[in-house]
Amino acid sequence: MAYNWEQEDWPDFQYDLTDIEDILLAFAEKTGLTSGMLKGLPEDMQTETVIEMMVSEAVKTSEIEGEILSRKDVMSSIRKNLGLGGSVGQVQDKRAEGAARLMIDVRDSFAKPLTKEKLFSWHRMVMTSSRGITAGAWRTHSEPMQVVSGPIGKEKVHFEAPPSNRILKEMTRFIRWFNTTGPGGKEDLKNPLVRAAICHLYFESIHPFEDGNGRIGRALSEKALSQGIGRPVVLSLSRAIEARRKQYYAALQKGQQDNEITSWVNWFVTVVLEAQSQAEEQIEFTLKKTIFFDRFKTDLNERELKVLRRMLEEGPKGFEGGMNAKKYMAITDTSKATATRDLQDLAEKGIFHSIGGGRSTRYEVKL
Repeated sequence: MAYNWEQEDWPDFQYDLTDIEDILLAFAEKTGLTSGMLKGLPEDMQTETVIEMMVSEAVKTSEIEGEILSRKDVMSSIRKNLGLGGSVGQVQDKRAEGAARLMIDVRDSFAKPLTKEKLFSWHRMVMTSSRGITAGAWRTHSEPMQVVSGPIGKEKVHFEAPPSNRILKEMTRFIRWFNTTGPGGKEDLKNPLVRAAICHLYFESIHPFEDGNGRIGRALSEKALSQGIGRPVVLSLSRAIEARRKQYYAALQKGQQDNEITSWVNWFVTVVLEAQSQAEEQIEFTLKKTIFFDRFKTDLNERELKVLRRMLEEGPKGFEGGMNAKKYMAITDTSKATATRDLQDLAEKGIFHSIGGGRSTRYEVKL
């Protein structure tokens, strides 16, 4: 079977929205709800919520591609680039710094038309510290650009992108499509969810860069969503996708076999709606966390506050596997006796609840 770009109707994508009309309406409603929830928070909490979303997106979009970034470095870099103090420290991982700059730029430039120069700029950010990759340029190698899996000698080809000598033509057409289908464009696609879905599949099918296509493709989907609602979208698309990584690749592969893309659009919009629900949960969590610290900050010592802040960076329950004396000692640089005493104090105050017993005792935050 020929790939989508090899077929005569490329890139005239066809789709039927009958099965997802309720999802499209739900997204519009949830977008308004999320915006209202965010605006209802104090300004500093709004900022922290947006930062958390950017951190999650940066970490998860890299994780989808098998690259693990330091959450702490991403957070520090984002705060530094936003001119904020607090927990800003020296960023050790330059890849995290590049990912952070991408997140900020995607939000800051969402309303502007897409250009080749912007894509090259994003690619340089994504490829920070990557060796052997020509950053900020279309691919030019003569060998096929293939998406493969499996061990050497037994590779399975999932998709082969257009040859490099077609990239300039394909990307010129893609950029024109992106700008004309945006709000106010000649071919305005009214629903931002549908446009974001097509955008991602279209870009990934061209695969214009040597590496980093997935991360830039997801950034383009965020740009499309933001343009559609008229403000930076408050969600982490990659967090929702990463939780369904196998489904994501399977849906993408199926979508690249034909230019009738109903199944891809259906899958993508469902995931975006899930990301929107996760955003609501994040805003609620931020509010709970703020109330939590206001309630207990005068009752806890600096070690306990430090551990709680570090745990709640990971979400409502804190670390996977919970907190124990060993982890507490590492975070606070204290003795086992002090760690045990602090943990018991946190449990007695109803801040922690214990799981297991004896040497296996661990704790989760009782938020």
